[in-house]
Amino acid sequence: MRKITEPDPDPSQPGALVIGASRGIGRAVAAKYLSEGFLVAGTHRGSGVDEGVHGIEADVTNEKSLVEALRGAVKHLGRLDVLVYSAGMVRQDLLVRMRVEDVREVIDTNLIGAFIACREALRVMMRQRSGSIVLISSESSRAGIPGASHYTASKAGLEGLARSAMWESGPFGVRVNVVAPGATDTDMMKAVSEENLKSLLSRTPLRRMAHAEEIAESVFQISQLPHVSGAVHVVSGGEGLGH
Repeated sequence: MRKITEPDPDPSQPGALVIGASRGIGRAVAAKYLSEGFLVAGTHRGSGVDEGVHGIEADVTNEKSLVEALRGAVKHLGRLDVLVYSAGMVRQDLLVRMRVEDVREVIDTNLIGAFIACREALRVMMRQRSGSIVLISSESSRAGIPGASHYTASKAGLEGLARSAMWESGPFGVRVNVVAPGATDTDMMKAVSEENLKSLLSRTPLRRMAHAEEIAESVFQISQLPHVSGAVHVVSGGEGLGH
């Protein structure tokens, strides 16, 4: 039987990898890069990705799985111009009741996975002497959320990761930035009670949640700015900037 192989990637077409591309912000980010002419790969945990995106099943809490996903994506794309780390999870509990296993699960997903993805991406991008990494943090890393100290701590850690990684990667032409969304209309927000959501939006000058596509637009724009690195770009409708 003749072996069916994928066509060789076009070396002139830029490549983007989105970690966590099956839903929410990551899904919108993958769609945005597709619309801008990128060849796009995206990871998922069995749920698949949208048409046009090269899906790779991966568990971001498993180093071997994530490393293999990164290497498989680079092979498919032919190069790696952009990495977006959008995988994330949240748990709700007061700190005095919080279980260590829940803390580890959130930190492994939101922060340790980002370290691994950045490490593997930088090995490729530094050889290319070009590339852009965008980490999806959260405005709540500064404002805080009662009952989500593990989540906010993990998101704040992404900002520290970016600001150190930029020094190591900058001399090789690689930029590392952060986008910090406020409340965004995704599945994650469905777990927020109506009362808490109303209170949150009352502290947002625009009085509404962001759409995932609006966050994706910001991710794309910052990834393409040639002299921006180490920045934290807040997309919150003004949340956290006032009283």
